[in-house]
Amino acid sequence: MNATRPLRKLVAPALLTATALLALTACGTSEADSGNGGSGATIAVRIPDPGNSGVLALGKKDGSLDKALAEVGAKVRWTGSAGPFAPAAQAMNADQLDIATGSITSGITSIAQRPGFKFFAAVDPDAAGEGILVRNGSGIENVAGLVGKKVAVNQGGTGEYLLLKALAKEGIPADKVQRVYLRPDQTAAVFNAGKVDAWAVWATYAVAEIGSGKAHFVADGAAIGSDNYSLDAVRTGFAEQHPEVVEALYHYLHDASAREKQNPAAYLNVFTDVGPTAVTGRAKEIQTHFSAKGGTVDPIGPQDIERFEAVARFYAEQKVTKTEVDVADHLLDIEKLT
Repeated sequence: MNATRPLRKLVAPALLTATALLALTACGTSEADSGNGGSGATIAVRIPDPGNSGVLALGKKDGSLDKALAEVGAKVRWTGSAGPFAPAAQAMNADQLDIATGSITSGITSIAQRPGFKFFAAVDPDAAGEGILVRNGSGIENVAGLVGKKVAVNQGGTGEYLLLKALAKEGIPADKVQRVYLRPDQTAAVFNAGKVDAWAVWATYAVAEIGSGKAHFVADGAAIGSDNYSLDAVRTGFAEQHPEVVEALYHYLHDASAREKQNPAAYLNVFTDVGPTAVTGRAKEIQTHFSAKGGTVDPIGPQDIERFEAVARFYAEQKVTKTEVDVADHLLDIEKLT
């Protein structure tokens, strides 16, 4: 994959434009909505603290993100910490957060809960960094080896999707494997204690396990045929009032993600190279490899929408959602937002 690929040509009817947004019922006014480019007041953009790695972490440290947003009269207000998308979606719905990142899989289950957010950018599925982990020496050599086993997944999110998708690809009924629903940040101890046989997971948590030399993917995203995009979401009311800020943030993320792909190591251990948030040793090598093979933040194009809809159909077929979620109704055309 090239460092940057041509921007996807968008299908306007499938996406909400700024004009369509103005027809939406506005969310309640908050501190983040105060001010606009014409009044001279600074617009606060509430974003989860990025931690120690990634483009937002480096942007926070070197001031480049605030510099980019200052051009449209905005400034980041870091709040909370980055984590699973479901609670971030709830925070956006409650007018406590303006921007968040999550997977299309978690996004679909969150959309089913009357969301107050829209997706405005996407990163292609992580073919190398997500998959189904097993401990070395477990005797599980392929997806068929999961039959009769316990597999840890996060309910309705990436983990459950990866497991169900892997089983479906091999023609294995989902009820032949026991899903154990756990929060990702609570799963490592359970997995390493042998209380589950496998863990369907993504790079955020997989890197440490693979880097320890005690676990490996029995099937990665490429083998599974994953359509699990990473998406950037914005609170609907914020996008309605400040489309120029969302556009500026998109361009920053797009450009920074291309630079990260070229030099992944520069985006690791941004604030510290020691302690629990640092990535070291073999894990650092693995994370660098995954990042180099990853995608960039791009507009949402027609081919992406088709794959989003395929995930929505799959979730409905697997009864993860009660009905097929209309994903296209919750997307923004970033190139027509202003």
